[in-house]
Parts: sequence; structure tokens; C-alpha cells
Amino acid sequence: MKRNPVRNAAVWLTLAASAGAMAIGAAPAVAQNAPAQPPVEYQRHAPKGAPNVVLVMLDDVGFGAASTFGGPALTPTLDQLAREGLRYNRFHTTAICSPTRASLLTGRNPHATGIGSVMNSADARPGYSGFHAKDTATIAEILRQNGYSTGAFGKWHQTPDWEVSQSGPFDRWPTGEGFEKFYGFQGGETDQFEPTLYDGTTPIMRPAGDDYHLTDDLVNQSIKWVRAQKSVTPDKPFFLYLATGGIHAPIQVPKAYIDRYRGQFSQGWDKMREEIFARQKRLGVIPRDTKLTPRPDGLPAWDSLTPEQKTFASRQMEAYVAFLAHTDDQIGRLVKDLKDSGQFDNTLFVYIVGDNGASAEGGLGGSLNYMGAIQGLPEPEQVKLAGMDRIGGADAYAHVNSAWAWATNAPFQWTKTIASHLGGTRNPMVVTWPKRIADKGGLRSQFGHVNDIAPTILEAAGIAVPKVVNGIAQKPMNGTSLMYSFGDPKAPERHTTQYFEVFGNRAIYHDGWMASAFHDRLPWNVISSGNKPFDQDKWELYDLRKDFSQATDLAATYPAKLEELKALFLKEAEANNVLPLKGQQLDNGGLPDLARGVTRATYHEGAISVPEKAVPHMMNRSWSLLSDIGVKDGTRGVIATIGGTAAGWSLYLDAERRPRFTYRLFEVKTVDLKGAPLAPGANTLRVDFDYDGKGYAKGGKLTLSVNGQPVASDTLPASPPSMFSINETFDVGTDTGSAAGKYPVDAPLGYAFEQGKIDQVTIELR
Repeated sequence: MKRNPVRNAAVWLTLAASAGAMAIGAAPAVAQNAPAQPPVEYQRHAPKGAPNVVLVMLDDVGFGAASTFGGPALTPTLDQLAREGLRYNRFHTTAICSPTRASLLTGRNPHATGIGSVMNSADARPGYSGFHAKDTATIAEILRQNGYSTGAFGKWHQTPDWEVSQSGPFDRWPTGEGFEKFYGFQGGETDQFEPTLYDGTTPIMRPAGDDYHLTDDLVNQSIKWVRAQKSVTPDKPFFLYLATGGIHAPIQVPKAYIDRYRGQFSQGWDKMREEIFARQKRLGVIPRDTKLTPRPDGLPAWDSLTPEQKTFASRQMEAYVAFLAHTDDQIGRLVKDLKDSGQFDNTLFVYIVGDNGASAEGGLGGSLNYMGAIQGLPEPEQVKLAGMDRIGGADAYAHVNSAWAWATNAPFQWTKTIASHLGGTRNPMVVTWPKRIADKGGLRSQFGHVNDIAPTILEAAGIAVPKVVNGIAQKPMNGTSLMYSFGDPKAPERHTTQYFEVFGNRAIYHDGWMASAFHDRLPWNVISSGNKPFDQDKWELYDLRKDFSQATDLAATYPAKLEELKALFLKEAEANNVLPLKGQQLDNGGLPDLARGVTRATYHEGAISVPEKAVPHMMNRSWSLLSDIGVKDGTRGVIATIGGTAAGWSLYLDAERRPRFTYRLFEVKTVDLKGAPLAPGANTLRVDFDYDGKGYAKGGKLTLSVNGQPVASDTLPASPPSMFSINETFDVGTDTGSAAGKYPVDAPLGYAFEQGKIDQVTIELR
């Protein structure tokens, strides 16, 4: 039978209309019985009026270094912000880098986050592993989830060693910790002129230019990022974390800044410390009855130095102070841009002058290349004197004498790493927020700690401390918001108890009293580990309500109070994963090690920014480096390299196609082996290091071979016992960071291998 298409269409239309009517009629019944669905939240908005937040942290700066707090370095930006906001003179860090940063960004005690030790000395104890636990989410993650843009620029130093490579994982990189943007460096330090940089998780070369300096770059990137946020989402607040490399070693700064301080430190550190102390009293940043604590045993008096030693030390200090002045000037450019754009009025700007006290790691004599000095390979005195003009420049890796660091911690005892005393933990802070802080130029003396900053930011933004983040129950924050102090200089302090611990140096603060126990590691002996029993440490007692500088030990006068505080320390230590106590750990105590047991490893082009700890451990033994390459007429560039300005080696072809191997042993010796120009085609290069016997830091013979034939050799009187650096990396096909080789003057940044092919690079331990 023939179908009628018109009739069939009419039937289908009728059925469809009927079904539609039934659906429409049934809808109310369904709606009455089903629960209402919440609207999808496509955008998260910060609370109305929430401020922008800028958190600035400098590196290794003593309490008395900046002019705002009586120091010799002119810091006009900090001065200006202090006039517009509040100065805090009883603010505290943890006494060392990574723990301070972990505590700052989480609001928790450092050991509770898993980062109770600097990354370079982490071990398998839960509180010291360097493995950030996700039950202590960062302030960046909390703000990000509450409608903020988040960016981190500069130093991170909170990622475990075994995760700092292009293999990841990236959970504990800044972009895995709540920061949508990261531009900076991972390690504890970096070359300021040729830094090891990352954009997000990608290694990059620094921007081209002859006048480059990292601090300038970080501020430029910060300004660009803020402008981008406000261009696209002008009503969305931002959180900017800017952590400079200044003034951590290496001391590197534009020469024009050094020239400003030429000849200003011939009086020496003892007199300079007295001068700082007098200025601090005039400025009112310390009480009039404060006592200046004496120089500790082991640090030399200035008058005990030879004229040559005084000259070298003075030149070091000129560059050191210049570095701080330069850093502050760059922060000033950020402040100016915020003001010019109208953002500053509703910006909570927190400027923390140091992540710990000034560093004594430069050693008693200071150094042109402190990375060698801390490993027992210092430069001779004549090398220091001959190299004075290099101080502060790109071809030095300088650090100041320990006594200069102590002097800038005036009026307190000790330095960085000494968590038992205020020279390690007391750092200046300035806070501005024009829209909310009315007491311009005010001074605040309530006890504060870096773990107070996250709660302060949350209260300022009107965001509650979350109990769950990303499905993980959170530990309570240990810090206390400081907003109560903004409007009342005499408000009773709310942070009444705080423990401190680094390398076994420990203290407990409670209701104005502090009990302190120095352990056994002197801060100028950087790589050292004693075995002194902890029960032999001497405990001291201070009443900080009357003794601002921790100068008068009252242990014999109030023994019961001391025992009370010692018991409180143990209670806090147990609650925060501080126990068991140990001194500095020189091995990783069973933590993951990407190169443990690896005696041979092969790499290919694209393998860059591999941490030194992740390649076969070449120290204190013989090793070989092999590479198969394809060569053309114009082939040149880096084949493989490790290290940089401080020390390291590089295998490369120069502009004449000659194979070269440069080995820099700090200031002790530089070996430069070279062969004849390579013929086009396949070539095999090999470098052998034959170690002189057993033990640590012995010398040996280096031999460069081409296609199986030795072409050059030389000897080293020693070799690094531990490392070339703590920040430079192993690269194939380019040289990231500072240069380890003697590349041609016209070589581009990184001196990348070009017009040829690297088939493979193999490191073999023998």
C-alpha cells in the first residue's frame, strides 16, 4: 500500500504536540517533588571591598641593616612606607629560610607543615622532610578559591629536592600551592646577573640585556602581572608575593650602587654596630634602656685584623649595603606603580625585612667565592686582595665576613640559624594600608611571628579560615591576626606563646619571657655536624618585657620559671613535629634521592635544569663524561654542563669548532682543556677525572679525549667534597643560569648547541 507523506506528517505533528502538552502539564509535579538545584558558580568573587595584598620578603637581612631601623643601608622605600603605615619592632621569623617561608604562607608553625628545616638539610623526620603536607594549605590557595588573582615572584625554596626537575611532580611548586603565576627561582640562592629562572614550571633564560639584574626583573614582572590583572578584571583583588634574592649571597649588585658607599666602613664592625645602636635609639625603634649585647666568642675584633684584611672586609661591606639599597629601590618602583594606578589606597602592603637575621655564612674572613669557602676550599689571602675589584660583580660569588652580619643584627645576639636568640629571629616589618591604617608612622611592639601574616590577610579580606581545603581537613592556624594592633599601639598582644628551633638551637616565648638554648653549631661553620648531647646544652632565661635585646640572663635568679618554660617547649615541640631533636643533618636520612645508587646515566638534548643532586654523584671519586655528536662546518655551543659562576664544568665547542672542557674549582684553580677543530661528521668526546686516592676533596687528573685519543690534560689540587653549587643545574645542549665555561665573548645567553646534533651524553662513575 502506498504511504501518504502529508498524512503521516500530520500524525507525527499531532503526537509531538500531545507529548509536549503532557510534558508541560507534568512539569509542576516534578518541580514540587525534586529539591531545588543550586546555581552553578562559574566565578568566585572576593568579599566586597577586600583589599589587594602585597607581601614582600627580603632575604638574610639583619634587624639593624636598613636605615628605617638604624642601619647603614639607605632604604627610602621602607622609610616612606614606615611614615605612611606602621613599624613593627618585635616581629619574628624562624631563623632560617625555608621554614620561615612555609610558616609565612600557611599561618602554621614550620615543623607542622613538614618544612622545619632548610631544604638543603632536610631529613626523614616528619617535621623536617621538606615535604609540605596538604593539611596546611597556603594563603595563596585560600585566596585563589575566594576570588583573588595570585602571583609569586622570586625565591621559593619550598619544593623537595627530588621534585625540583622537569620530571616533577609539580604539586609543591608554587603553581601547585595556589599561585596561578610563578616567575622566579627554586633554590636557596641564585646568581643575580645570570639566575636559574622558571616561568611556571618551565626553565627559561633571563631576558636579554647588558644591564640585567634579577631584582629589577622580578619587580618588572610583578608590575606587568598586576597591570594585566587589573586590565582584564579591574574589580578582582590580587595577592602578590614578592620574595627577592637580595641580600642573600652571592653579593651581586650594579657597580653604581657600590660606588655610593665607597670608603664608608673603614671604622669596622665593632664601631659600626655602636653607630647602628645609637641611631636605633634616636629613631625610637628600640627602647631607650636597651643594652647592646657583646660580640660572641669566636668572632674577631676589628682591631685584630691586618691592614690588608681590613681593606678587603671594608670593600665587602660596601657591596653588601649597596645590595640592600638597590633591593629597596626596586621595591619602590612597585610601590610607585601601585600609587600611580590608584591601587595603593586599598592595598595591604606587608614589607618584611628578612626571612631571618643576617647570615654569618660568609665565614670569619669573608670570601670572593663563599661556596668554596664553606666546603673547606677558601681562596688564599693574596687572591682576595687581587680580586677586590670583582666584589659585587658578575665574576665573583662573594659574601661578607661573619662579624659584619653580626653587627647588622644590632642590638641582638648571634645571627641567622641561631633560633635560640633574637639575632636569628627578630626582623623588622612595615605594614601599610591607607584605607584602614590611620596611625601614620606608628610603632607597634606586640609580639608577632611570620605565622601571623596569613591570619592577618584573611581577616583583612573578610575570609574565614577554612576547615577543609580541596577535600582535606586542615590543621588549625598557629598564628594570630595582627589587625587588632592596627588601631591601638597599646593593645595587649594576642600571640602569647611561640617556640623556635633550627639545627637544635631552640627557644620558647611565653607571656613576655623567653628561654633559650644554643646547641653546638657555630653559624660561620656552615657544613658541620656535632654530636653534643642535648641535655648538655645550657638554657638561658630572659624577661623580654624589660630586656628588649635579650641581654641579661636570669636563669640563676628564676630557676622555677626556667623549668616551667623548658616544659612548655617540650609540649609545643611534641605538638608540632619538632621531636626528636637533632643537629644539622649532612645527609638526607633516607629521603628520596633520584641519583642514589646510579653509577651510569645517559641524557639527551632537552634535558635541562636537572638539579645537581639528581645526576650521578661525582664528588670524591673518579668519573667519566662521554658524548657522541654530529658536527657540521658551523657547529658550536654547549654539549653538557653543570654548575656555574661559583664552580662547575662545561664541555662545549668554541667558535672554531674546537672541543673544550672548562673546570672551575672555585677560586682555587680553573682548568681549560682544548683540542683541534673537529672534522665534520660523527665525533666522540670523552672527559676522564682520575681521583687521587680515597677520602674527601682530593685532587686528580682531567683528560679530554677525541675519538679515542687523548688531546689535553691537567691536574686539580682538590675537588669539591659536597657540591659545585646549591642552585645551578645540569644541562644538555645549553647552559642555563650562570656560565660554567669560557664561552666566546659574542656567545648568546646559554650558548646553545647549534648546527649540529648531540646524540647522547653519558655520565659514568668509576
